[in-house]
This record gives sequence, C-alpha cells and structure tokens, in this order.
Amino acid sequence: MKLLHIDSSVLGANSVSRGLTAAIVAKETALHPGLEVTYIDLAAATPMHLSPAHVGAMFGHPPSDPAVQADIAVPYADQIMAADIIVIGAPMYNFTIPSQLKSWIDRILVTGKTFKYGADGVPVGLVPAGKKVFIASSRGGAYAEGSPVAFLDHQETLLKAALGFIGLTDITIIRAEGVAVPALKPAAIAGAEAQIAALTA
Repeated sequence: MKLLHIDSSVLGANSVSRGLTAAIVAKETALHPGLEVTYIDLAAATPMHLSPAHVGAMFGHPPSDPAVQADIAVPYADQIMAADIIVIGAPMYNFTIPSQLKSWIDRILVTGKTFKYGADGVPVGLVPAGKKVFIASSRGGAYAEGSPVAFLDHQETLLKAALGFIGLTDITIIRAEGVAVPALKPAAIAGAEAQIAALTA
C-alpha cells in the first residue's frame, strides 16, 4: 500500500496541522505494516501558480522556461492516482487554504487524467475508487457547523469539493479549531489526537 503525506503550513515546528498529519501517518503506518510513504512539503517546495506557459503545455506547447519545465515535470496527479491513502495538512489562512495547497489542487485537477466532462457536460471523477483521504484541519477560530461564522469556511468546504470533483469522496476530517485562543488550544489538539488514536483503518 502507498500513502501520500502532504503538509502545507508555513509554521514549521509550531504548526498544529503538521503535528496532526504526522500522528495520522504514524497511526496508518501502525495499522498497515509495510506502508510506503511519500512526503511532500508544499511550504518548502511550492508548485508554481498556473501561468500561460502551464496552460500552453496542456495544449501541446512545451514551455521554454527551464523552471516551468521542471515544475510541470513533478507528477502530482500521478501521485494521487497511485496512493491508497492520502493525508493532507490544511490550516485555515484567512478563511481558506494556504495558497501553496491551492497550487497543488490546480495541479491534480487535470482534464482527461483525474476528471473528464461527460456528453451532458457534467464532470466525472477519474480517480479510482477505494482511496481514503484524511484532512488534518487546523483553525485559529471556530468555524464548524453551528458557529455564527460557519459561512466563512472556505477551507474544508473547498477541499471536499475539489477532492470530490475528481472522485475522492471517502474523506475523514480531523479538526482542531480555536487554536488561536490559549484557553481552547490544548483541548482542541487533544480532541483531534483522540480522533486519530481511535482510527481503525
């Protein structure tokens, strides 16, 4: 089995989401001996934002810029297709995901590879069924359903929409929110860690 581990927080050792993804990977490794783990740190090696050169490459016009060539050569979509388990660290930055993670999403939503449009124009995900996704979500405030500011959540909602669009629908969210409030942070992290400890697959 293969696990794809993705971090996107810029906070390094101070990151809540990085701590949670590490715990999830450790748990899944214990549950699945021999698990092959591929790690991507999007804060350290960020995919380029889409550019005219990227779009041109999609239509058969190879870029001349060596940096764009190298960026396009990274097989992000292939890594998704190959993984059995996907673990994504996703902090909320200003109501949504980090731009580094958005750049990665732009590289895994590939027409003809991870999705296609049917004859009726309705998109169809092409990622094989059976993959499991864990999202380690961290938030400074409280934005979960029932919160008066839940409508500001464009973090978990965006990830679920983008991943579901390509066929990744078996998604478990491990959430620690309110971590910017000192009185709430310990319990928020402990609650998320308890969810991870209780995972069975």
